[in-house]
Amino acid sequence: MKECVYETSSGNIHYWINDIRPDRITLVMLPGLTADHHLFDKQIEAFEPEYNVFTWDAPGHAESRPFELNFTLMDKASWLHEILEKEQITRPVLIGQSMGGYVSQCFMQKYPGETAGFISIDSAPLKRCYVTGAEIWMLKRTEPMYRAFPWKLLKKIGADGVAETEYGKTLMRHFVDTYEKDEYCRLAGHGFIMLADAMEADLPYVIDCPAVLICGEKDQAGSAKNYNKRWAKKEGLPMMWIKNAGHNANTDKPEEVNLIIRNFAESLKTA
Repeated sequence: MKECVYETSSGNIHYWINDIRPDRITLVMLPGLTADHHLFDKQIEAFEPEYNVFTWDAPGHAESRPFELNFTLMDKASWLHEILEKEQITRPVLIGQSMGGYVSQCFMQKYPGETAGFISIDSAPLKRCYVTGAEIWMLKRTEPMYRAFPWKLLKKIGADGVAETEYGKTLMRHFVDTYEKDEYCRLAGHGFIMLADAMEADLPYVIDCPAVLICGEKDQAGSAKNYNKRWAKKEGLPMMWIKNAGHNANTDKPEEVNLIIRNFAESLKTA
């Protein structure tokens, strides 16, 4: 994997790709809020030898700092699209964990027909009909809520609350430890405001490609499990539950998640 940089007016985005071959399926792996590209280490290790693989540190995260927090989810989708065009990547399979799943839905909204497949990992739907006004109100007030917690406790919640395995927890602790409290609270607050704004936009957010939903059975992040149940039922999407996995299911049970990804990607070759 080689590290590349894409310049924007708000800051530089760092991303990683292998040698892109036009005859291979491209897996675009988008990590969640406050996590960086290492969230997908187990997936990159498994798929890099035989697939085109892309991942990034999302704007404002890890190596993609400093970065002005003045962008929307649609802006992130636009930057992703520009980077993929630069690398001559077409028809990607978008694999979005949590916030990465929301970016994926914005990508499909803005660029219909350009996505070959979508895999949601512990994410949720962006459609307005799934959330209440109270939930949106709370999302917009995440930053002051986070600031009320002692930093040591907030770091523990932010790391240990999203994973069940020691590997998953250690990885997330590493991500959180790269931030000071003020930066972490601003980043999280901005992320949830972006999410609320995208939901309030009340766009169709049509998933116009084959898709599969993955969720850890022990996911305790918000109402993720409930959202996924409703999402699968309402949209007719296949739902894969991962036993003994939390919000970062791909770090807790990488072998199981990788098998789902592989089977899904291979099915696209014969679709």
